[in-house]
Amino acid sequence: MADEEKEEQRQAEMEKLPVVLQVHPVFAIAPIEDRYLKKFRFLKAWESSMPLDLFLTTHAQSVRALLCSGGTGIPVTADVLRFLPSLRCIVTTSAGLNHIDLAECRRRGIAIANSGDAFSEDVADYAIGLLLDVLRRISAANRYVRQGLWPTQGEYPLGSRLGGKRVGIVGLGHIGSEVAKRLVAFGCSVSYNSRKKKPFVAFPYYSDVLDLAANSDVLIVCCALTKETHHIINRDVLLALGEKGVIVNVGRGAHIDEKELIHCLVQGEIGGAGLDVYENEPHVPKELLALDNVVLSPHRAVFTPESFLSLHDVLIANLEAFFSDKPLLSEVKDE
Repeated sequence: MADEEKEEQRQAEMEKLPVVLQVHPVFAIAPIEDRYLKKFRFLKAWESSMPLDLFLTTHAQSVRALLCSGGTGIPVTADVLRFLPSLRCIVTTSAGLNHIDLAECRRRGIAIANSGDAFSEDVADYAIGLLLDVLRRISAANRYVRQGLWPTQGEYPLGSRLGGKRVGIVGLGHIGSEVAKRLVAFGCSVSYNSRKKKPFVAFPYYSDVLDLAANSDVLIVCCALTKETHHIINRDVLLALGEKGVIVNVGRGAHIDEKELIHCLVQGEIGGAGLDVYENEPHVPKELLALDNVVLSPHRAVFTPESFLSLHDVLIANLEAFFSDKPLLSEVKDE
């Protein structure tokens, strides 16, 4: 068969595949795109010379599923959805959904599937790593040794034990639950805050984050970012945590009022912080850079080769389920 005929046959086979729209590049696709290309035909809006609205209008009737990611990608707003009357499913690579207009999706009857628990174990590990680093001053001690200060300035100040700490978890979903399991193994006392009390969970529940902070030595933030959780960690919460208290954030930067966090850290009104996320990424306030009781990470808690493989499986399974009229594997339901 001539090359031209083979290409025509390949194109004909592609035309039969289910169509999935991507309005922006999705980081998780590139390493295993061959696996996807055998199952779906992707419409990549960013590769077209058309303006986005014209591209969406051109393909409006054929698009029933959309694959997207959070971060710096184009958000799935009501304006985007208006161009896609046939859209019935959105699959996102993230656990958080703050880049999707959920109310508009509900109004249009569009199902949403997220990453499920693909990232949960790795993010939980990272949260504990940040906490240990802050408490035991591991990164700061590393700098102390590298700068040659040990011989001249003597022993580095002591850190603090994790075991026995009262740790409050803000958001006891997939990630929060994995964090809790690890904390129990360290001998910590765990309590939590979430939108509502979780059935069959034995940990003490606080409906108010302020009360949780007042009864904790550490706060670990891993809830979803919504209007209700924006700046859920404010000055009052930080002061309630206290001058020896530590806060760890592996959720979203906007969960914490960053200006108030900086003020409390500089003034010694809280003991330390482990941060993987920030309000204006990738820009990190210079005040944080100078503090030895703060451990900083460039939004990397979710990223391991293992979590990528898990995510790929979840994405494919959700898209296959949708096009087979089966329940989505990690559909996000209203609570």
